[in-house]
Amino acid sequence: MEQSETHERLLFLQSFTGKELSGSPSNYMNWLKPTVVHAEKGALTFSYLIRNEMTNPNGILHGGVTAGIIDDLIGATVYSLGLNDAFTTVNNSIDYFSPAKEGDLIIAKTSIIKQGRKIINLQCEVFLPKKNRLIARGYSNMLNVS
Repeated sequence: MEQSETHERLLFLQSFTGKELSGSPSNYMNWLKPTVVHAEKGALTFSYLIRNEMTNPNGILHGGVTAGIIDDLIGATVYSLGLNDAFTTVNNSIDYFSPAKEGDLIIAKTSIIKQGRKIINLQCEVFLPKKNRLIARGYSNMLNVS
């Protein structure tokens, strides 16, 4: 991808800094309704308000939604790289550490561990900032399918 297209992807993400992201190519991201905290090439930080439909029967953030946040934000991180090739998740390993509940604001932050031509390994950490607590940490390998 040309540098200008990479720049356009970043500008799109950065244009929502401090605002709820909308118009994402990911329908799931649109449903999650994140707010962009920070966006740079290969590293994103988004916040999410936990809504009732994101909770399990015990009233805490559903582990599947946590996994979805991690997977979706990792995908957006690869998107921010502006690569010509398509990448898809081939595995997602998540450790869950503590709960969040409806009404909580959580922060998810990604980083690239290693970037190759065929596989990109990334990490996402999800925090509950009001309690300075790590909720979950996930690792994923994204495979070049082009």
